[in-house]
Amino acid sequence: MYSNIGNQFINISDDMYNQRIDNFLIKILKNIPKSIIYKNIRIGKIKINNKKILPKYKLNINDILYIPNIYINKIIKKKSNLNINKIKFLKNIILFEDKYILAINKPTGIAVHGGSGINYGIIENLRFIYKKIKFLELVHRIDKDTSGILLIAKKKYVLQNLHKQLREQTIQKEYLALVKGNSQEKKYLYIKSFLLKNFSNKKNKVIVHDTKGKFSITKYKIIKNYKNTMLVKIIPLTGRTHQIRVHMAYVGHPIVYDQRYGDNEFNIQLKNNINLQRLFLHAYKINFIHPITNKNINLCAPLDELLIQYLATLKKITHD
Repeated sequence: MYSNIGNQFINISDDMYNQRIDNFLIKILKNIPKSIIYKNIRIGKIKINNKKILPKYKLNINDILYIPNIYINKIIKKKSNLNINKIKFLKNIILFEDKYILAINKPTGIAVHGGSGINYGIIENLRFIYKKIKFLELVHRIDKDTSGILLIAKKKYVLQNLHKQLREQTIQKEYLALVKGNSQEKKYLYIKSFLLKNFSNKKNKVIVHDTKGKFSITKYKIIKNYKNTMLVKIIPLTGRTHQIRVHMAYVGHPIVYDQRYGDNEFNIQLKNNINLQRLFLHAYKINFIHPITNKNINLCAPLDELLIQYLATLKKITHD
């Protein structure tokens, strides 16, 4: 499948096009710990066209990928952290599956893919389960602490089609969030701003800026008011990093237990009052056109029992 030159170079062909370099290396260097792969990308030993690259670099046709001898000569058997219970657990969170697409209800606290400090994410564990499937890639990402719907493509052309739908904004995602504050507004409200990645602040990775960054739009609607909080439906019309969390904080309604952009004092109060100890942000619904059947696919991931319990406790507190 791959054109190797002296066991050190790979000439990127069209079947490898547009894959992230880190994901590509993880797939072909199956016995190499991910920490070593990321380290050698970071220090520049792994190169594209004789240049240092970032893990998020996407491969282009005719790129020349250089892999140093350390990977070829030092094969270290990696240990899977999967067991039978985890396999059963992952299969129990499947919402939809056919030959082309897999959709799961991702739990909170699990990263969608491995990276710095994380050996295994959802996608690595799914690849372990679906060993016979050669292609298994994330269609989109949600934050580690966010729960809800996650789409995975089983074919490259399916991934490309769904990415096209994302670019054209024909895929609609709907989130549920518990936020600070109250409002009696009945109609949809819109948040529009530029979002800029903030490399000078390790905590707030993304900030609102007047003119710089990527223009972003989020709309939301109040579903129910509770004591000092409200449940809202959120529809991101663009897909920027941390967009929902930054935008809700920007309009004075930070998502509860958001330890990056939220109100820390308020989070402590909620922890003491209802024992809330997770980000209350859930990817609730998604709507897209199936790339093969052209059917309209509507998926819904119900809130987990813990979030339902939090809302029940808030309802009781509100009416007391």
